[in-house]
Amino acid sequence: MKPCAKILLCLFPFLSPVWGEEVGEWWGTAERERAYYRITEIPIPKDLVIESGAFVTLPDGRIAIGTRRGDVFLSSGIDRRKPRPTFELFASGLDEIFGLAYKDDAFYVTHSCELTRVTDRNGDGRADKFETISDGWGYGNYHEYAFGSKFDPKGNLYVALGLSNSYHSRALFRGWAMKITPDGKTIPIASGLRSPGGIGPNEHGALFYIESQGPWNSSCSLKFLKEGGFMGHPVSFNWYEYAKNLKGPPKNPESGGRIVTEKKKVKELVPYAVIFPYIRMGRSISGFVVNRTKGKFGPFENQIFIGDYTQSIVMRATTEKINGVWQGACYPFREGFSTGILNLQFTPEGNLLSGGTNRGWPVRGRKSFALERIDWTGKMPFEIKQVSITPEGFSIAFTKPVNRSSGKDPKNYRLSTFTHIYHGGYGGPEVDQTAPVIKSVTLSKDGKLANLKVSDVVAGHVYEFDLNALRDLEEDSLLHRHAYYTVNEIPGGK
Repeated sequence: MKPCAKILLCLFPFLSPVWGEEVGEWWGTAERERAYYRITEIPIPKDLVIESGAFVTLPDGRIAIGTRRGDVFLSSGIDRRKPRPTFELFASGLDEIFGLAYKDDAFYVTHSCELTRVTDRNGDGRADKFETISDGWGYGNYHEYAFGSKFDPKGNLYVALGLSNSYHSRALFRGWAMKITPDGKTIPIASGLRSPGGIGPNEHGALFYIESQGPWNSSCSLKFLKEGGFMGHPVSFNWYEYAKNLKGPPKNPESGGRIVTEKKKVKELVPYAVIFPYIRMGRSISGFVVNRTKGKFGPFENQIFIGDYTQSIVMRATTEKINGVWQGACYPFREGFSTGILNLQFTPEGNLLSGGTNRGWPVRGRKSFALERIDWTGKMPFEIKQVSITPEGFSIAFTKPVNRSSGKDPKNYRLSTFTHIYHGGYGGPEVDQTAPVIKSVTLSKDGKLANLKVSDVVAGHVYEFDLNALRDLEEDSLLHRHAYYTVNEIPGGK
């Protein structure tokens, strides 16, 4: 551990559970990250409290910000090199905004109690009409958050509903996902959610949501939101009698097993697509967005960027469908944000805007609330770009060519696995660890793709890659040495 990290832990021992033994690595990585992705503070006037929970970019380039305090602000100037943005209050009186969409000169605001259409009829820059589009769910507890999507290609919006008190489903459809159609119909589509943190399309356009660690979820995860699916937490089965479009509750899962075996018994059960190992990859992951900046944000086009509330970090994820089932990998990206991150949004200039708060739970960042912008400096990092599964193992794409002497040696690719107990308890340990043997490595001619032949790939396990020994052509090590791939299916049906 670096001396500065030891000093921090001595002065602030409460940071130890968050950082653990990896605090030294975090400190050094954050210093290196600045060379490639710079964090710029977005100044907020002293008289404003902006706890950003949702963003949407308007046709004129302004960015609308929905806040936990129920306000909607319209901001200009966020993309300037030295930002001094304006913030105009457009609407207030809403509640815990975690979804913001825009269509036909109207905002569609998802907050705890409903989906509301908000418009400015007289053109004075302030909202003067609030219409309930959907209130097809109950609300009576502070923890009953509602997370909303943007419009899908058919004009539907989706809402992911958190449980009551994080453990129960005491209000209508708590722990469910709902579809709101263009004609205002509210259709329950999936049960079994616990405590969502965001909802929207993955890089392939399929509907996903963020799930938090807790009962029936030993770690945070990114999940495919399948219509008619059961997302894993059975406490919300009590509302199936009101979901006339669905058959009825699935069979109750058995606590204490593994999800790979339970999904064979409970046909509606949807497995975690990407598991985020607890602490190593966040503690309470939050809103996410897909990078469609056409290269403005560096080498990670069409990848998912995800915030984490507790650890004040941003991560990446990639997904793929194997044998009809979604799965994929997650990767570290950027540390050092000033508060707990609730949501992310790419700006018109291709920068990544983050916002959040520390209200409710402890966070690593030092500020009560903040807006920050992540800019690519133009310098190419040496990174694990993407891990994909193959019939014989895995392929690893890199952002820069790997030095052939290090890249061809199987000993330089450390691989270990684990899974979780699928149970009703809160969280859970990593179990059933294995250490697969890497039989061979084939490096592409350009040095940017390594194909690994692995001794045994087992469904239901997370594969942890540690590539610290690799070097690029300048003998630099990877900016982030780890990646974590969740295996639900194996190509070829093994």
